[in-house]
Amino acid sequence: MRYRWFLGIGLAAVIGIAWIGWSRSGALGLPVREAPQPGYRAPDFSLPTLGGETLTLSRLRGRAVVLNFWATWCPPCRAEMPAFQRLYARYADRGLIVIAINATFSDAPEAVADFRQRYGLTFPILLDAFGDANRSYRVTALPTTFFIDPQGTIREVVVGGPMSEAAIEARVRTLLSEGAR
Repeated sequence: MRYRWFLGIGLAAVIGIAWIGWSRSGALGLPVREAPQPGYRAPDFSLPTLGGETLTLSRLRGRAVVLNFWATWCPPCRAEMPAFQRLYARYADRGLIVIAINATFSDAPEAVADFRQRYGLTFPILLDAFGDANRSYRVTALPTTFFIDPQGTIREVVVGGPMSEAAIEARVRTLLSEGAR
């Protein structure tokens, strides 16, 4: 009798572990959990742009997304912005979107607008006035960049910078090739 009881608990544990593993991978048709790390779906957010519109990440499914958390006062952020702009201009027609989320809770919208104009940035710049997206993505250093594939899954996270244009481009090409599959 005791043997059957232990066998039943062991079998239930094995089934439970398998269920968790399959559900996290999406193999059971359940949604993939959101977490700010590679292999997980990128947490959704809606934030205002400098122009006052709202951009929602989940509406960009089907496109490769480079999500960069930054601030105007951050020297590495300033250093890598021209590379993001050049790559956005080069690959936007292939489905790339670069989104720059400004840490507006520690910056000023006026400074962001001046920065955009000075650097000639044409990709969306979002204002995270209350730090909600920064908390959701567990950003602890600026810049932090998330490379998100067209299915909405985070493929890589780079904390710190500045990244070289070649390093960013290699990651962008990988994302775009994943979308072609």
